[in-house]
Amino acid sequence: MPLLGRLFADDEDFGKKDDDRKPGKVSLLPTWSGRKSTSSVPPYRKRTVLYAFIACIVLYFFFKNIPEPTHPPIVRPNYRNAPAEKNTQKPKVITESPTQKPPRPEKPSEAEKHYYDGPIRFYHLAASLYSISRLRGHVEVNKNVLFAACNLRSASELIPIACEMANWQRNDVHFALMGRDDLEMDEVKTLNGVDEQCKVNWHDARPDFSPWSSDFRMEVSVAAALGHIQTFMHPQVLITDDASREDGFFTKSIRSKAFELGRSVIELPLNAAENLMWIARLDSASLAAWHTTYIDILIHAPPHSSGSLLRLMKSIEAADYFGHRRPHLTIELPADIDRPTWSYLEELTWPPVDWSGAPHESQVTLRHRIPRRSATAEEASIRQVESFYPARPADSHVLVLSPQVELSPLYFHFLMYQLLEYKYSTPISHSSQPTNLMGISLDLPYMHLNASMGFSPPLTRRKSEDDGKPSEDSSSFLWQAPNSNVALYFGDKWIEYHSFLISRTALDPAKQPSRRKLISELYPAWLEHLQELMRLRGYTLLYPNLPSSSVGDAIATLHYELYQPPEEFSEHRKSKSLDAEVPAPTLDPETETFPVDPSAHHLPKHSESTPLTSNLNSLLPKSYIDLSDLPLLSHEGNEIDTATLKSSASIFAREFRRQVGLCPASYKPKVEPMKTDDLFCNSDENLRSGLGLGDLEPWDLPYPGVSKEPPLVIEDGDEVRQSEFEAHLSRQGREKGGGEDSEGASKEKGKLEQKKDKKIDKYKDLEDEGGEEDEENKKPAKGTKEKPMKAKGTEKPEKGGETEDPPEEKPRGW
Repeated sequence: MPLLGRLFADDEDFGKKDDDRKPGKVSLLPTWSGRKSTSSVPPYRKRTVLYAFIACIVLYFFFKNIPEPTHPPIVRPNYRNAPAEKNTQKPKVITESPTQKPPRPEKPSEAEKHYYDGPIRFYHLAASLYSISRLRGHVEVNKNVLFAACNLRSASELIPIACEMANWQRNDVHFALMGRDDLEMDEVKTLNGVDEQCKVNWHDARPDFSPWSSDFRMEVSVAAALGHIQTFMHPQVLITDDASREDGFFTKSIRSKAFELGRSVIELPLNAAENLMWIARLDSASLAAWHTTYIDILIHAPPHSSGSLLRLMKSIEAADYFGHRRPHLTIELPADIDRPTWSYLEELTWPPVDWSGAPHESQVTLRHRIPRRSATAEEASIRQVESFYPARPADSHVLVLSPQVELSPLYFHFLMYQLLEYKYSTPISHSSQPTNLMGISLDLPYMHLNASMGFSPPLTRRKSEDDGKPSEDSSSFLWQAPNSNVALYFGDKWIEYHSFLISRTALDPAKQPSRRKLISELYPAWLEHLQELMRLRGYTLLYPNLPSSSVGDAIATLHYELYQPPEEFSEHRKSKSLDAEVPAPTLDPETETFPVDPSAHHLPKHSESTPLTSNLNSLLPKSYIDLSDLPLLSHEGNEIDTATLKSSASIFAREFRRQVGLCPASYKPKVEPMKTDDLFCNSDENLRSGLGLGDLEPWDLPYPGVSKEPPLVIEDGDEVRQSEFEAHLSRQGREKGGGEDSEGASKEKGKLEQKKDKKIDKYKDLEDEGGEEDEENKKPAKGTKEKPMKAKGTEKPEKGGETEDPPEEKPRGW
C-alpha cells in the first residue's frame, strides 16, 4: 500500500488491501482514490461537541449543589505585604442578632423545625450585664434575685411576682429570658403590662438563631448564659416556673448548672401568682435558705384519743406544701393503741407516692411506749425532749403539735414565711448579736399559762398610710412563754434545752430550794423547765395575731371537746379528788338555780374560728415590721422593752447560779452557744473554768460546805511502803549528784507549794470580796495580828481537839 494511502485512509476503507481496488493508469507517483464521505462535517468534530456538552452538564450540577460555608471565611494574615503603620481603627462589633434563617442542611439532625447546631453567640446579654455593675454583682453575698423563664407562658406567671418583689425594695430583682421565642424584650414587657413602676433589670439571654436551634444547642445555651450571669451577678437564688410548663431542656440545664454553682432553685407551683405571692416579701438571704430548712413534726398521742389524732393527721395530709419537702412525722403512741388509730396508721403513706416514678421514702417514725407505772413530771419532760434531736442545728427544727389541734390548709405557707423571715433574713443572719427568738407559735393563746385569767394580745402603734396619724393595729408579738399546742422550736435552741434538762435533772432534789409552780397542770410538765430556760436566757416566742379583718380564720384551731389532761398530772388529780372530803350536797328544789361563773372555768372558751383557706398574702401586714419593733411581753404578760428583758434575765440567772447551780459569789460564767454549763457548778470542769483555777486539785475547789483537805486513805502496809519509797528517792539523789540534787529537789518542791498557797490565797481574796459575811467578822480585832496561813497538816486543833465547822448557809426561797 502506498505511504500516502496509509496516512490518509478513510474510516470505511481503513485496513483495505490493494487488490480490492480497480486497476488504473500506471503513474510514477503513488496515487489514492478512496470513496468520499457524504457528510459535510468531519467526524472528529462531532465527538468534540459531544464531550463539551457532557462537561457543561457536569459543571452545572456541580456548581449548583456546592455547600455554602456555615462560618465566616478565615482570613489568613499577610505578613509580606503588611503595612508598617499600626492599625488604630477598632474592629466592628456586631450588636444585632441575625434575623435571616440559618443555612439548613440536606438532612436535619432533629425535628424539622429545630435543626441548627452551630456555634452559640449572645448578642444582647453583654450590654445588660454591664449595666448592673453598680449592684455589686461581683461579690458572693449580695441582694440579687434572678427570675428565669423559657417561654412566654411562664414569663407571664413570673413577671407579676418579680415586679411585686421589686416594689418591696428589699432585693435587686432580675429577669432573664432564655427560650426560643423571637419577640423583642420590649414587646414581651408590653404584652405583660410592665410599666416604669416595675423596677426589674431585664436580660435577653437567648442565643442567635434560637427559633431554629436544636434542643441540645438550647440546653448548652441555657447553661452558658447562666454561667455568664453567675460571673457578673452572683444571684443568691433562682426562681423558675413549674417544670410542667417549661421546656425539658430548660429545666434540665437550670437544675444541673445551679447545682454546680451551689445556688438554690425555687420552682414555683401552678397559680403561684395567686397563692404564693408572699415570697415577694422575703429578701435574698431568706430565699437562699428555701431548700436548706428541715422541719420535723412531733406528736404526743395520749391514750384513748383516736378521734383527735385522726383529725390532726387528716389536716396535715390535706395541707398545701407548694412543692416543698414534706416534714418528717414522729408520733409518740401510748401503751394501749386504739383500733381506729392502728387501722389508720397501717394505711398511712407519708409523703404521698409520686406517680412520676420517683423512688418513695417513708418519712414516718412511730414510737410505742412500754406499759409501766405513771411517769413523773421529770420523766415525762425527758421523754418529750428525747423524741427529737437535730442533725443540723442551724437548719433542723421541730414542730410540736397537740392532738387537740386542727391545722389550716395554708399552715405550711404561714410557717415557712415566718421561719424564713425571722430566722434567715439578712438583718438576723448577718447580725453580730445572737437573736433571742426561740421559736414560732401558730396558736394565739386565750389565757395565761397559770390559767388565772384570760389573755388579750397587745396592739402595735404605727403611723397610718393615709393621713400619717398614729393608729393601733393588731400584729404579731413576742412573749416570754412557751407553747405546747402548736409551736415550732429552732434546732439550736432545742439542743440548748437538752443541755439544760440534763444538768437540771441531775441535781439532788433534797439540796434544791423549793420553787413556786408557774404553769398550770393543764399543760404538760416539760413547759415548766422550758419557761425556766427562757427566763434565764431572755428567750421569747413569736405569736401570731391576724388582723381584725380575718376574724373567723385561724392558722390552727383548738378543739377541747376531747381534751385530756397530761398523763403525768392525771394520777395526781385523781388522788387529790379522792382524798378530799366532799360534803353531802344540799338541794332546795324550789330556789336552786345552779349558778356558774364562766371566769372560774379552767379551760378556755371554745374558739369558733375555722381553718384558714383564703390567700395568706392578704392577711399579712401591708408593710415590713422588724423583729425589734414588735410588742414584747414578759412571762407574766406585762409589756416591757428589750433592755428590761435583758436585765431581768441577768438577775434571774445570777440567783439561779447561786441557789440552784451551787456556784460561789466569785464565779464568772462563760456562756457558750447551745450549752448551759455556765448555770451549774456541780461539776469540777464547770467550776474550774468559772474561777480560773484549772490546775487545782478537786479538793482545793471551793465547794460550799466541803472540806478543802485532800482525802486521807490509809490501808494496811501503806505507811511502810511510803517510807521505803522516800528512802529510795533520797538514795538515788545522793548517788547522782550528792546534796546539790537534793537541795534542788527540795527547792522545786517548795516552789510548787508556794504556787499552790498563792492560788488558795487568791481564791480566799475573791471569796472575801464576794461573800455575804459581815465585815466585822472578816477584819481582825484591834491590837491583834492576822495569823499567817499554815501548811496543810500543821493546824493545831481547837479546844476539845476538834475544829469547828463553819455554819452552813441555808439557800433562800426559790
